[in-house]
Amino acid sequence: MIKRTKAKAKLARIIPNALTLINLCLGLFAMLLVFDPDKSRWFIACLLVLIAAVMDRFDGKAARLFGTTSDLGRELDSLCDLVSFGVAPIVITWKLCFSAFGIPGYLLCLAFPMAGAYRLARFNVTTFQNIYMGMPITIAGSFLTLLNLYNWYSLNGSGLAVLNTAITIAVVHALSFLMVCTVKIRKM
Repeated sequence: MIKRTKAKAKLARIIPNALTLINLCLGLFAMLLVFDPDKSRWFIACLLVLIAAVMDRFDGKAARLFGTTSDLGRELDSLCDLVSFGVAPIVITWKLCFSAFGIPGYLLCLAFPMAGAYRLARFNVTTFQNIYMGMPITIAGSFLTLLNLYNWYSLNGSGLAVLNTAITIAVVHALSFLMVCTVKIRKM
């Protein structure tokens, strides 16, 4: 009986961090897939980021459910979120919209992950009281990923229009601003 209880307690500690690490793996796989010349893989890359968002939704819930929240889990979650929702979506955006621009295309990609890193760092050093300051990176990365899906469909249909790229540039920078601004958003 005691062994069974210890095993359950150990499992309860492992599940939230396992979900967080799955989030990380999905973000990494998404980035690797966009370098495949097969453009259908780019669609899968977008889906992996959205699945990572589902994992991110449940890792914190699992930690609270099992009573295993920790500073380590909070830091791990932020590091994984930066990869899956700060870096992976902008790498996909670069491949779909900005890669043809050379160095300026690289520069267009900097604001989003930098804003995401700043937002996560600010979150980690403040006391959370069910109100976010600025847009959470998971929401910003998921929104950018939905735009990437639209751009992928456009690219495979009639070709990616100049207007799509201009809108994408505006959205990337608007999302970057929303992550670092001090607008308060109530947690749902």
